Amino acid sequence: MVTSYHSTRNKGIQAGAREAVLTGIASDGGLFVRPDLGTEKADLDRILNQSYQENAAYILGLLLPDYTEEELKQAVAAAYTGTFADKAITPLKPVGDLHVLELFHGPTSAFKDVALTMLPQLMSIALQDTEDSAMILTATSGDTGKAALSGFRDVDRTGIAVFYPEGKVSQIQYRQMATQQGSNVKVFAVRGNFDDAQSAVKQLFLDEDLGQWAAGQNIRLSSANSINVGRLVPQVVYYFEAWKQLVNQGVIGRDDKVSFSVPTGNFGDVLAGYYAYRLGLPVKKFVVASNANNVLTEFITTGVYDRNRPFVKTISPSMDILISSNLERLLYYMTDGNTEQVAAWMQELAETGRYEVTPEVLERIRSLFEADYADDAATKEIIADVYKEERYVLDPHSAIGYRAGLAKKDDTPMVVLATASPYKFAQDVMQALTGEELGEWDALHRLQELCQDPIPAGLAALENAKILHEAVIGVPGMKEAVQGACSLVKNGETA
Repeated sequence: MVTSYHSTRNKGIQAGAREAVLTGIASDGGLFVRPDLGTEKADLDRILNQSYQENAAYILGLLLPDYTEEELKQAVAAAYTGTFADKAITPLKPVGDLHVLELFHGPTSAFKDVALTMLPQLMSIALQDTEDSAMILTATSGDTGKAALSGFRDVDRTGIAVFYPEGKVSQIQYRQMATQQGSNVKVFAVRGNFDDAQSAVKQLFLDEDLGQWAAGQNIRLSSANSINVGRLVPQVVYYFEAWKQLVNQGVIGRDDKVSFSVPTGNFGDVLAGYYAYRLGLPVKKFVVASNANNVLTEFITTGVYDRNRPFVKTISPSMDILISSNLERLLYYMTDGNTEQVAAWMQELAETGRYEVTPEVLERIRSLFEADYADDAATKEIIADVYKEERYVLDPHSAIGYRAGLAKKDDTPMVVLATASPYKFAQDVMQALTGEELGEWDALHRLQELCQDPIPAGLAALENAKILHEAVIGVPGMKEAVQGACSLVKNGETA
């Protein structure tokens, strides 16, 4: 085994890429990172002349060195053949003064599909080295849950349990999860917010009793959140693809830089961009776009990360997050791999809810990252403005990214990551566009009159789909829920 990864908190906790994908999170609660990230640069000329699928296999090969070239080609073919509505997978479109990278053409109409059609393939390959099965535990603020459920549905030797905050996802997001079919899936609403669910899932991975119990069933607990490196690295590909499309469209030259505005809560999507930068992508800056839960904006501005603030329920629920897990990986790289310092900050966060980085680290972060945020009123305003001026409909998350991109744009072309279809948030989008308060299905059909694309088939089918998952539990009940869900994958077979 090539031990190419280790924990952000302890260099002694090591794993190969396959093991990192299977494990999800390190045994000390840290996240797996490549200490040599960027030592080998991507061949940009090669990327310019390859398809999305070819680039995906190539870039994943740079990041997951103990997967073979043939294994990655097979995984890419399985993930991206017939699963995305647009043949480009992630098409780039000019919208006003910015360029919008549409990441929502997958089966669940969210950017998570790009990675969560791939992760089951990577995990299945890694499981071949063992006699174990995998139980995927995932906390979601809305989009990850459905994308993970769709990706892992009826996958051999795998089960999945998804936990979402009760009443804090959109109606469409709720229906996507609650109607999910599959012999190996469980969905639970959790009383509390996303941070409560995410923190509890992390603790379950560190629960020795649960781990030993699962091991006795030949089951490995893993994650489909972006804490799992197998979920994170497929997202690196579309940053190169955005640059490739800009070059091939004649917008920039081969050596010109590009900037990205990324709506984010958990810091995973923008971190994938940073990985692309480390691999040689010519990037001038990343704009971190937050909603009213603007803990990241404050951090990038002041160097203080402080989650001790009221949790705000917004119309961009996938960003309603106060603990941005993947920021830990950035801190590792911005301290030149100082795991002791990262561990100390994470301990301080756990104990006090805050930490403050050194002025030197903040300066390094601010040399590449800027930040902005928008509350619901500003989000609705930009949705309406962009439609009025460009006849283009943004979902609330993408609108926040667009607004931040406009605010921070300079002479460098700015790419906005559009992370979800507006149809997933049709009620709020229509309210922004018309002022009307419509029911979810009326809003969906009214929105079709305004959008460039038809209602995605997966969303249209929800109207008459049967609710299959109605369980509501408290955080203390999550461990028992996981043990019950593990029955779906006993003996190495899905039930």
